[in-house]
Amino acid sequence: MRATEPNSADLTDDAFLGGALQILQPKTAYRAGLDAVLLAAAVPVLSRGARPDHDVSILDAGAGVGVVGLAIARRCPAARLTLVEIEPQLVYLARENVRRNGLTDRVVVVEADVGQGGAGLAAAGFAQGQFAHVVANPPYQTDGTGSRSPDPIKAKAHAMAAGSLEAWIRFLAAATKAGGTATIVHRADALPEILATLSPRFGALKVLPVYPRAGEPARRLIVQGIKGSKAPLQLLPGLVLHDDSDDARPHAFRSEIDAILRHGAPLLL
Repeated sequence: MRATEPNSADLTDDAFLGGALQILQPKTAYRAGLDAVLLAAAVPVLSRGARPDHDVSILDAGAGVGVVGLAIARRCPAARLTLVEIEPQLVYLARENVRRNGLTDRVVVVEADVGQGGAGLAAAGFAQGQFAHVVANPPYQTDGTGSRSPDPIKAKAHAMAAGSLEAWIRFLAAATKAGGTATIVHRADALPEILATLSPRFGALKVLPVYPRAGEPARRLIVQGIKGSKAPLQLLPGLVLHDDSDDARPHAFRSEIDAILRHGAPLLL
C-alpha cells in the first residue's frame, strides 16, 4: 500500500527536544510523547564509553510518525536510521517529518510489517543482522482487553493481537547483529511477557522501571538487552518523572528528566 497524505486540518505541529524537532502528527489518532523521547534517549549511542567510529546503524520498528528515530538522529550526528511503519498515513508523516527536520541524508522510512516477525524483515529487503541497535515502542494493549478506539490507526497503534509481541521481538532479533542492542518501552505489567520473549535472544537484560512520582507504582518499563549475551539480568534503580518537592511547579519534571525531554540528554542504563 502506498503512503497516504492525510488532511492537514487533522494534524498538529508539535515541538520535541525543546524545539530541536518539529513533528507533524494526527490530532486524534496515534500521538507520540514522553515514552518516545525516553526510549530514544536510552539507545546506547554517544553515551558513556562510546566512540564516534562505532557502528550506529539503527532500526526503529513500528516508528509511527518518526519521533523516536528522529530524536536519536538529532542527538547522535553519526547515526543512520531506518524507520519501519505499516500504516500508510503514518509512513507519509514520518517521511515528511524527516524532510522538514533536514535529516533526509541519514534517515529513511520503509513501509513494512513488523508483526510478520523475521519474515517481515526479509520482505522489507533487509539483511539478517544488519543493525547495531534496534528500538521499538510496541502497542501497549492486547485486542479485546479494553475499549477499542473508533479511529482505526489509533486502534492499531494502541492494541495488537494476543501473542504479537513475540513476532515483534523476532523481527528485532533478526535485524540485530551479534553483540548489538535492542531497547523497548512497554507497560510495567507486561514484564513477564517481555522477559519471556527477549531472554531467548538477548542477554545482559537491563530493566528500568519508570515511576510517575516517588511512592507510586511503575507504569512503564524500558528494557534493553544485547544479542547473544549470556550475562545476567539487572533490575535497575527506578526513574522518577515528576518533582513533588514543595517548591516545584505543579506537574514539573525532575531536572534530569527535563534535560532528556528538552535538551536531548542521554538516559544511561
